Amino acid sequence: MTSAIKGPALFLAQFLGDEAPFNSLDAIVAWAAGLGYKGVQIPTWDTRVFDLDKAASSKTYCDEIAGVCAAHGVTITELSCHLQSQLVAVHPAYDTAFDAFAPAHLHGNPNARQAWAVDQVTKVAKASEHLGLKGAVGFTGSLAFPYLYPWPQRPAGLIDEAFGELARRWRPLLDVYETAGVDFGFEIHPGEDVFDGSTFERFLDALDGHPRCMITYDPSHFLLQQLDYLSFIDIYHDRISAFHVKDAEFNPSGRQGVYSGYADWTERAGRFRSLGDGQVDFKGIFSKLTQYGFDGWAVLEWECCLKHPEQGAAEGAPFIADHLIRKTDKAFDDFAGGSSDKDALRKMMGF
Repeated sequence: MTSAIKGPALFLAQFLGDEAPFNSLDAIVAWAAGLGYKGVQIPTWDTRVFDLDKAASSKTYCDEIAGVCAAHGVTITELSCHLQSQLVAVHPAYDTAFDAFAPAHLHGNPNARQAWAVDQVTKVAKASEHLGLKGAVGFTGSLAFPYLYPWPQRPAGLIDEAFGELARRWRPLLDVYETAGVDFGFEIHPGEDVFDGSTFERFLDALDGHPRCMITYDPSHFLLQQLDYLSFIDIYHDRISAFHVKDAEFNPSGRQGVYSGYADWTERAGRFRSLGDGQVDFKGIFSKLTQYGFDGWAVLEWECCLKHPEQGAAEGAPFIADHLIRKTDKAFDDFAGGSSDKDALRKMMGF
């Protein structure tokens, strides 16, 4: 069966570890291939599987990395720079927490950390070009999110200034991606300044509609916000460049709603789940994406708070495969005829 959407694929970030088969690219790709995955999304911050500095400067190294994957019948779908791109824009309230995403010698130095992040995201563009990839994935970072709920009242212009600064930081980076011929799919995600359709539009407007500003579509984040994730595809399908297949559930109670009362993940009203264990309508999603001609990869991102990751990965490959749609090349009622010419059409209407 051939489908416009490619898959199944696996985001490796949550599975990497110090024990085999999760501690090297060759071993983890072999493991993923054995489960039925045909693609892998590679985190560029983990040197156990990828040397970003080398990949940005050497196409030969990138060919070797692609060859390791190809030896197991696996394709690289995208490079991820979620951790580094997060550091392109950090509100001071998050400085200490986000230091963990940068090398130790940058901790406590936000300006140096931000410069490092810009360099990292720039290198991902070049590495993606060397690998022949059409897109990369990551975050916008956050300058405005601490002011999400307007109490005390936000000063007039605060959000416009935040998004203006966000665009000023990202425009030169997106220009680099334009030169490389690579899209950047921003994952629409609470905690980022761009967390829903309205904020994406605000960001895109501030970037004057930059052609490389794209979306990594992950319905789990939308379900937890109670956003219509199917309608989102109708509105933004022409900007969706990547797809994280992740499930979630939302079970509000008299004690918790969307904000979930600071509870741990297992006790939250909104929780990420393994594929098929949550409430996301994946039949609707795959249908919508197929309808609009999305031809990227369906990439499993595992973040379940209950199920073991290895079980989630084993169940995820057949789940995605079962949802891939072979798009029809003919109408269901072709058998009934209906061929016509202009004269016949005019006759039917009495002209």
